[in-house]
Amino acid sequence: MSDAIKLYVVCGPPAGGKTCHGKQLASRLGAVLVDSDIATEPVVQAGMEAAGLSPDDRDSARYKDLFRDPVYESLFRLAEVNLVSLPVVLVAPFTRESQEKDWPVRLKNRFRVPVEIHFVTCQPEIRLERMRNRGEARDAAKLNNWSSHLASVASELPPFDHVLVATCQEGSGEEG
Repeated sequence: MSDAIKLYVVCGPPAGGKTCHGKQLASRLGAVLVDSDIATEPVVQAGMEAAGLSPDDRDSARYKDLFRDPVYESLFRLAEVNLVSLPVVLVAPFTRESQEKDWPVRLKNRFRVPVEIHFVTCQPEIRLERMRNRGEARDAAKLNNWSSHLASVASELPPFDHVLVATCQEGSGEEG
């Protein structure tokens, strides 16, 4: 296995700029991009609808019970098959995991390659503006109760070594 093969995990709160940063990082590295929104969104929507739930719900306990772990496991499997020969940039919120001190070690043990975690964040008012501008139905619950959403999302930096990416341009996911 090449020394250049590495897993880059891009995580952080919704509308923090993860996808934009992940795309830029993957392009710069010549890496495979595995983004949760791109890789799993159609399946999640169909599953939610089949379960009699809103296909755009990403905030309820029911969504999390049904889809959170399978979505992340699907992303991990896509990363595994590509890490055999290429670096991978894995993009997802990983809200709970980003607060677990041993998470990088668990990732390294699973994937058997070096792991670099990028935590992408920005000020809440910029995230709010980005959500409004992107117009995604899955953001409706967050936008309808912004203060509750903010309270539910960990805003603390990860308790392990990471690359901090602070994005700051309103209305975009661009690095500032």
